[in-house]
Order: sequence, then structure tokens, then C-alpha cells
Amino acid sequence: MDTVVVRYRPKRDRADENQRLVEAVFAELAAADPGGLRYTTFRLADGTFVHVAQTDGEANPLTDIRAFAEFQRDIGERCEPGEGPNPQPAVVVGSYGTDLITD
Repeated sequence: MDTVVVRYRPKRDRADENQRLVEAVFAELAAADPGGLRYTTFRLADGTFVHVAQTDGEANPLTDIRAFAEFQRDIGERCEPGEGPNPQPAVVVGSYGTDLITD
């Protein structure tokens, strides 16, 4: 089980656009139901977005989602300078009431 946390801050005038793109990813995931993925996105009060993804096995099902490719296409342009996506491998220390799995 691999866990990745990605944090970034879109420009204020592009945050709603970013949210719509993220929502499209979740809609396509719901329709495709690829399995092997736990994925949550938060929009924080300060405008920061945080994505938490856990994948089973080697392949990341997000790479097959067309809406995810669209979301990633101009992410750098949507973000504040120096606040672009910063993916970090993570270890779940604890989880309660979520489907995040501790290793």
C-alpha cells in the first residue's frame, strides 16, 4: 500500500476552477470504479488543496482517468508561484472512521 500526500495552493481566481476539475476526477472515478485506490481531496480555508491517495500494488489507477489528465494539464499555471504541487510519500500513523489504511 503506497500513500502519497500532495499539497498546493491555486491562485485565488482559479481555485473554483481547480475544484471543478477535481470534482470531475471524482465523478469519473465513481463511474469507472477502477479499484485499488483510496483517494480524498480537501480544500482548506486558506485556499490550499490537499490530496491523499493510497494505491494497492504498482499501478496507480488515476493515470487511466481522463479527467485526472485534464486536471494535471495546467496545474502549474493555476498555482501561486512557489506553491505548486508537492507530492510526498507518507505513512499513515493512525486512521479512524476513514478508509485510509495504516501500514
